[in-house]
Amino acid sequence: MQHNRIDYEVIYRPIKYPRIELKTGKIVVILPEGHDPRQVLQKHEKWIRDKLNIITKALSETKEKLLVSRSRNDLKEIVERFARSYEKELDVTIDKIFIRRMKTKWASCSSKHNLTVNELMKYLPEQLIGYIVYHELTHLIEKKHNEKFWKIISRKYPDYRELESQLLAYWFLIMKTLA
Repeated sequence: MQHNRIDYEVIYRPIKYPRIELKTGKIVVILPEGHDPRQVLQKHEKWIRDKLNIITKALSETKEKLLVSRSRNDLKEIVERFARSYEKELDVTIDKIFIRRMKTKWASCSSKHNLTVNELMKYLPEQLIGYIVYHELTHLIEKKHNEKFWKIISRKYPDYRELESQLLAYWFLIMKTLA
């Protein structure tokens, strides 16, 4: 399907509110039965175009990236080292660290202070692993990605926007390599 030359897929589900997903670089409009996808696309056209530009840039940057080869145990040791260091720095505590394959994110930190990292992080440069761990531990101070959150992040990582861009490029590279 197309809308103003934007390719998209429509999925109808028993949900209350429409949403747009771009997780794979492809636009998926998820709608309650009876909703017109054109209205949702029109309302969010600028946001969609901005996101597609970011994805296009990330895809072009994959050509410059190389995946790191390390074991799951090596990843766990690196994550634990960063986590213990950042616990002190941020004055937070984490309980357990889990490594799991996750479909849509690099990591998460639960309200029970458990850090779960995506096994795919083993392909990332160590600097990006450290950034992800710091990002997640910052959520123990500020849950939302708001101004306060990014202010804390920028004290340690003033170049966080560039790191986020690199993470997106690596995500697409890993997905392409594992496909």
